[in-house]
Amino acid sequence: MMIDGVVPYFAKNHSLTVFSISDPELLDREKVDNVEYIRFPRKNYRLMVAEELKNHHFDIIHVFNRPKNVNLYKMSSPNSKIVLSLHNDMFSEKKISRIDGEEAIEQAAQITAVSDYIKTTVVNRFPLAERKINVLYSGVDLDRFKPVWTEDGERKRRQLRDKYGIQDKKVILFVGRLSKTKGPHILIKAMEEIVGKHNDAVLVIVGGKWFSDNRINGYVNMLYELAQPFKDQIIFTKYIPSSDIPDMFLMADVFICSSQWNEPLARVHYEAMAAGIPVITTDRGGNAEVVIHGFNGLLINNYKNPKHFAQAVDYIFSNQDHAKLMAQTGRKLIELNFCFQHVYERLEKVYDRALNKE
Repeated sequence: MMIDGVVPYFAKNHSLTVFSISDPELLDREKVDNVEYIRFPRKNYRLMVAEELKNHHFDIIHVFNRPKNVNLYKMSSPNSKIVLSLHNDMFSEKKISRIDGEEAIEQAAQITAVSDYIKTTVVNRFPLAERKINVLYSGVDLDRFKPVWTEDGERKRRQLRDKYGIQDKKVILFVGRLSKTKGPHILIKAMEEIVGKHNDAVLVIVGGKWFSDNRINGYVNMLYELAQPFKDQIIFTKYIPSSDIPDMFLMADVFICSSQWNEPLARVHYEAMAAGIPVITTDRGGNAEVVIHGFNGLLINNYKNPKHFAQAVDYIFSNQDHAKLMAQTGRKLIELNFCFQHVYERLEKVYDRALNKE
């Protein structure tokens, strides 16, 4: 779930305050579209939020991905109900002690997880969470994601392909951080077999070392070296602002999430489907909860083997009717289940349960 995606819906019927990290380009306090924004420096953020909570009455305090903050905020506002949302495995032994974890679960009125995979990681270690935790899948803004077969989508597709000089190519798209866990090196290695069957194939890698960070580290340098023999058949765009990401999908003939780690459930799956692009992903973590093999995409079990990615890409390129059907199915799945209107409606029910209205 993205906070800014559901805020407009809640602002229509609720008094809403959003606490966030300070930004030099934004005011520390402001009210925009009936939403109050309060921003604190990162260094003392949690303590400053806790202090601020003492000056307000909130029916619900929604804590995102920081179970260690639940007890602190509950002490500051004991009459508020706490809802905790998780989009990572924040209850692992590496992240939280058993005592702190049990206390956070006890103090939270409701807990949501971004996937059944994340829910399971919590319940396996803390069975007492079972009665409070529910899966709350994320979503996208359909106004920002126009499918490739629309007039607007086709126009943007032509513009981007012109920009990158790939007008008549078969375009494979990767979007994500350039890290080993995301697996772009696997895709580069797969290109040798792919171009052997499709010499007009191009791999476009969108992303930097970290969010908004284009610095070169050892892994990124290794990617450039791996890509060197392919010359202009592998393109690195580096970091692309999030506002431009919806359009980037439109240049692709297939999108690949090559995750090597247990993804909580990567947002790029929703985004690619919303754009009407066929999806290939690994069965790591929660990915397979929204991508069903052969129905709205292809799943790869042997995620470390470049050959399996090459075979999946070859299938998409060689079976255009099925690829188009999977893309259309993916878009319909988003329209019916995974836009921000749906997230809002599901979260409203979570709030009602927290307030004992259900």
